[in-house]
Amino acid sequence: MYQVLTLNKISKVGLARLGDAYTCSDSVENPDAVLVRSASMHDMEMPKSLLAIARAGAGVNNIPVDKCAEEGIVVFNTPGANANAVKELVIAGLLISSRKVPAGIEWAKTLKGNGAEVTKMVEKGKSSFVGPEIQGKTLGVIGLGAIGILVANAASALGMTVYGYDPFLSVDAAWGLSANIKHSLSLDDIYANCDYITVHVPLTPETKQMINADSIAKMKDGVRILNYSRADLVNAADVVAAVESGKVATYVTDFPTDDVLGVENIIAIPHLGASTPESEDNCARMAADQVKDYLENGNIVNSVNMPAVSMARSGDARVCVIHKNVPSIITSITAVLSDNGVNIENMQSKSRKDYAYTILDIVGASPDAALHGLTDIDGIIRVRVIK
Repeated sequence: MYQVLTLNKISKVGLARLGDAYTCSDSVENPDAVLVRSASMHDMEMPKSLLAIARAGAGVNNIPVDKCAEEGIVVFNTPGANANAVKELVIAGLLISSRKVPAGIEWAKTLKGNGAEVTKMVEKGKSSFVGPEIQGKTLGVIGLGAIGILVANAASALGMTVYGYDPFLSVDAAWGLSANIKHSLSLDDIYANCDYITVHVPLTPETKQMINADSIAKMKDGVRILNYSRADLVNAADVVAAVESGKVATYVTDFPTDDVLGVENIIAIPHLGASTPESEDNCARMAADQVKDYLENGNIVNSVNMPAVSMARSGDARVCVIHKNVPSIITSITAVLSDNGVNIENMQSKSRKDYAYTILDIVGASPDAALHGLTDIDGIIRVRVIK
């Protein structure tokens, strides 16, 4: 029986995929895995039993990823599971950044109580909310992951000229990109050519506050900027100054901070990007499937702190080893198994920065014999045997 701790309300559709061998609740004391959405785990003491954490969403800022790697805890996310939900809200953001719909709605509310005069007042006042159409305009998409590709394709279908920038674009992702999308070789190309710019990159030390006074200065006058990724990708003070000066016509963000609230021509949405029942179900399904495959088979898919390693089961048992990415450690592992009379039928090993993960399917010996001596090898972080 596996124990799964839920730190947020997780969709029942996802939990049902785990099956009867799993107990899931918010009060599990010695969990094998954690399923989480937005709850912060940075101050949480990780139980010794914990093997995996799955974030039902893409961002993992609420999880101490590096600490987990040090302790041999695999952290998963669910890239693409909420992509359509975010894409739809980005398209809405493009429209409301142009057409002044939110401001118009708020103004219309002030007309309440004017009776038959409302119609005349609407016709007289609507000119204050004129805005351009997006068809024929140029959109720059920074980051062509699951969401960025959907946004680029949808905007192109709506008649926009779309430039895409992503120096890390994978071959698989590129297959999903419309042939109409223009490939930009630099951010400066996006800044110089685009009427609208939308950012879809993870928050890293390299991307933090990438939208700032310097980058804004390279943009067109009257540019409209959309941020549906993370608040800290944008220097809030610089954007507020640019909006107030008119350099930036509108800033739309799904991550409100105190700096931007109440500023005219800044539209702050309360983090609704993935707030659809479909998205929550998709994220929960994906998170549950990944945790189940890891606990039962040792396979790693969509981890943010360990390499992707998957292998069909064979042999009598499977040995899973998380270890440092150092020379000769694989030789040491196989030597110990050999000394214990264990025969390796199949194996796979991959590394990711400082860490590596090795799966070995074994035959010809007691599975427990595989554990003897492995943990004494310098650089071994965690060993488990799946029977």
